Amino acid sequence: MRESFRHSDQNKDIDLIGLGNAIVDIIVKVDDQFLEKNNLKKGSMNLVNSKESELLLTNCNVIKQLSGGSSANTVVCLAELGNNVQFIGRVKNDPLGKFFSSDIKKSKTIFNTNPTKEGKSTAHSIILITPDAQRTMCTYLGASVDFEPKDLDLNSIKNSKYLYLEGYLWDSQLAKNAFLEAAKIAKLSNTKIILSLSDSFCVERHRESFLELIENYVDIVFCNESEAHSLFKKNELKDCQDELSSLCQLVVVTLGCEGCLVINNSHNEIIKAFPKGKVIDTTGAGDIFAGGFIHGLIKNFSLKKCGEIGSICAGQIITQLGSRSNVNLQNLIINNFD
Repeated sequence: MRESFRHSDQNKDIDLIGLGNAIVDIIVKVDDQFLEKNNLKKGSMNLVNSKESELLLTNCNVIKQLSGGSSANTVVCLAELGNNVQFIGRVKNDPLGKFFSSDIKKSKTIFNTNPTKEGKSTAHSIILITPDAQRTMCTYLGASVDFEPKDLDLNSIKNSKYLYLEGYLWDSQLAKNAFLEAAKIAKLSNTKIILSLSDSFCVERHRESFLELIENYVDIVFCNESEAHSLFKKNELKDCQDELSSLCQLVVVTLGCEGCLVINNSHNEIIKAFPKGKVIDTTGAGDIFAGGFIHGLIKNFSLKKCGEIGSICAGQIITQLGSRSNVNLQNLIINNFD
């Protein structure tokens, strides 16, 4: 396929800055009856309050806890692949906030956002894994809802090749203001802007403003099929092709076990999936795919190779619990291209 996408400033010190909800992922295993009892649609992302979260956790057996959030997952993947990356997100100075900060720094991700001392507690997401490996999320956004422009590191954004934004931030007006200020600074600094649409329900809530944001600022969009359907109010991906081709310079649509669709202006290519074993948990698969793909962009690889790297990373992460790889991702990629 023709490839015209490249970041233009090799002299910037930071490869990517991710802006997003700083969330502690709490992973539990449940059966389908648990979802039915709690009126949860399988595969959905649900916003809950603190009391609802506490109630869910009283009936769950927690098996794993780690720093998470969509953008944070992508940033950590990039750090583990050897890139110089930073995450910006809001936590409170409480046990979960301290855990988030300590855990994300283990990957060598830069995280300098000062914790808040007052207000809501640190955000957390209860990730309910059913036997078919589907994940249903119940998220308490807590302190992340109050993310605001003063939490931004503007100098770092100016000095970054890429700015990665997650659509979930659009649910908070304060965070939306920060989102837009970061995008404006990035645009003026020749920092390429990447948007992850995050969730089809999020797209439904903000369809028109997302389209406006993409038109004015965004260079690259990551989404899955259902998010593309929601964005253009179409039931089939083939019916979205014209809109996707004209959306922005580069659009990447994940297709699950079918791989991904890479659209560079009017040129597109399906890149196959790289399954690594039995599917255990799909949590963060799209985030890790984005991390692998962007790693390829940072290295100025071909778009096909970018897609293959993303698929390799995602193929590994779904064979285990949680969104942090149990194997060395750099070695995994090297071994797949030998």
